Amino acid sequence: MTGLPVQPAVPAHFQTFLAFDFGLKRTGVATGNRMLRSATPQATIQAEGDARFVQVAQRIQEWQPDALVIGVPYHPDGASHENTERALKFGRRLRGRFGLMVFEVDERYSTTEAIAGGAKDADAASACIILEQFLRNLP
Repeated sequence: MTGLPVQPAVPAHFQTFLAFDFGLKRTGVATGNRMLRSATPQATIQAEGDARFVQVAQRIQEWQPDALVIGVPYHPDGASHENTERALKFGRRLRGRFGLMVFEVDERYSTTEAIAGGAKDADAASACIILEQFLRNLP
């Protein structure tokens, strides 16, 4: 069984976060803050490759987050798969391009939960679920 790597502690002064639910064609986006421990869905990015990063840059410019959060998918037993590696690569590229800390959240079942909750935009709702899970685990 694999799992997320040990991550650095989230500095106490980090208050605002931008979260992404990475997908090959669509990337869900949510914003949130530490004080309220809640997330708000944003418009899903419908772009691939470098076009995706242009839109990510616009969101970072707009929201000015202290750090980024990404969902990393795993099989139900915790094993990695092809999309696990894609999401981790996305996180590395975010870190390299924007110079912000990127925190990873195990996102198993986030899309299923979003759809079951009746989300109109399952990608954005998944990004909210990912970010709220991250925020709940902060001290």
